[in-house]
Amino acid sequence: MNVWIAIALTAGGCYLVKLLGLLVPAHTLERPLVQRLAALLPVALLAALTAQQTFSAQGALTVDARAAGVAAAAVALFLRAPFLVVVGAAVAVTAGVRALGG
Repeated sequence: MNVWIAIALTAGGCYLVKLLGLLVPAHTLERPLVQRLAALLPVALLAALTAQQTFSAQGALTVDARAAGVAAAAVALFLRAPFLVVVGAAVAVTAGVRALGG
């Protein structure tokens, strides 16, 4: 039962946050600082999520095959490879390191 209460509270909270976003005056959203934050915040959140998922296992810092995959993706991005090549390189390197016992 506690799970359903948590789900209901989370859904209600998400709805309230969305409603509050709709109530923000337009002139506030047109400020340069707000626009810059709105452009950079998703990138920062995605980077933090990627780092947390890559270097964390059961609450501890871990460097394993996932780190090698992220490094391969970073190299592919640096070389301006297409998105599918970046993902493919990350998958291939991660699978290769895991196959070698890493």
